Parts: sequence; structure tokens; C-alpha cells
Amino acid sequence: MNILDKIVAHKQFEVAARKQKKSIEELKTAALFNRSAYSITTFLNDPERTGIIAEFKRKSPSKGIINGTANVVDVTGAYAKHASAVSVLTDLDFFGGEPADLIAARVHAIPILRKDFMIDPYQVYEAKAMGADLILLIAACLSKEAVRSLAILAKSLGMEVLLEIHDDTELEHICEEVDLVGVNNRNLKTFEVSIQTSLNLINKIPSNKLAVAESGISDVNTIVTLRNAGFKGFLIGENFMKETDPSIAFADFVNQLKAK
Repeated sequence: MNILDKIVAHKQFEVAARKQKKSIEELKTAALFNRSAYSITTFLNDPERTGIIAEFKRKSPSKGIINGTANVVDVTGAYAKHASAVSVLTDLDFFGGEPADLIAARVHAIPILRKDFMIDPYQVYEAKAMGADLILLIAACLSKEAVRSLAILAKSLGMEVLLEIHDDTELEHICEEVDLVGVNNRNLKTFEVSIQTSLNLINKIPSNKLAVAESGISDVNTIVTLRNAGFKGFLIGENFMKETDPSIAFADFVNQLKAK
């Protein structure tokens, strides 16, 4: 069993337990449930923004603890100044995140991605209740039918959808209801990383879907290369979070990017 299989198996158990604690009807009564979502599509097309989707991530299965002391409000506030969106991990066991992190980050006027392993409609309602503006659907752990069903639900709740793929076989998961297609340069089964993955797939992504490169981006020249190839978004997490002060690391990176 690879790491992705382990995460999904645990997620099934986790979601079942949370359903017992709070019903969908209760989720609908959350203060943030009826707010109007920000559009990441709009922010990615804003020339004043960097295209960066900056991630708040405390740990990962492959690296362990990345940053166990950073304050989510402070870091995401710094991200919000120049990023096109903020990604917040809400998985506790493997990534050290929790729903409270996303709720805390919601004070900032920027699209927020709920970064988690979405396998059940319940999690889509949860995302809306947390104040998320878009959700991530990972092709590697969902059928084509499940992607479309979860995307339809997210759209009905006013959220946008980022579909993550990793290779040619997952292109068929792209459906009308998906707003953006992300190419994860990290193989979720082996955790090997290669930017070439994005470059190989960009011309196979439908032109009406904004393309996002994910993982393995640590140099501004890489963003320039990916942007020239056709990518509009760049999801970066570990590169900032591994520093003592992710806010400063992000600001330095943005300054370098603007100088290009």
C-alpha cells in the first residue's frame, strides 16, 4: 500500500467519524456557509497579482515537520498581499492541518483553497462551512464520475474547483464543471518531484481551463519557464514554510519575481 492509499483509507474512517459528530444540516448553519466566495479565476487573471497560490502547511508525509511554529493568520496575511490565492491544509494526521486553520485565515480578502483529500460530498459541505472559496479534487484517488459529482456539488454551493492530475491517464477526469486543472509535479504514490511533468502536460489541458503548476517550485526562474509554457497559477508551499519566517521568505520571492 503506497502513501496515497494509506491517506485515502484513513480519510474514509475520518470522514465517517465526523459525520457522526455533525450533520450536513448543522454544517449549513455555520456563520461562513452563506458568504459569497471569492473567485480564484478572477484573481489569477489580475495582472497586479503574482499567480502564486501560497500554501500554509505544517508538515508532510515525505518531509515530516516543515514548520511547527508559524502562525496561520500572520503567514496567510502576508501571502494575501501579493498571492492570487491561499491554500490551507486541513488534514491533521498527515499534514498537521485542521479546519480551524482555514477558518482563521478567512479574515483575509483572498480566495482560499481547502487543501485536503476530498472523497465524500460531506467534505464539500465542510469546505463551504469553513469559508473555503474552492476545493481540490485529486484525480489519483477519485473516479471520473466522482470528480464530476463532487464538482457539481461544489459549484452548486458557489465554490470553484481545482482538479489535480499527474499524468496522461488522468486527463480524462477533466470535465465541464472543473474550473482549473493543476498538474502536480510530485507523484503522490512515490513523492518523486519533476517540473517536467507540468511541461509535458500543459498542451494537453483544454484551453478553456486555467492551468496551475503544483509542487517543486523553489526558484523564480521556474515560474518564468512555467508561465511561458502557458501556466497561470503556481502552487508553492514548502519553499516558504520551511523558513523560520514564511512571511519574509514569500516577500523576498515576490520581489525577485517582480524583478524578472
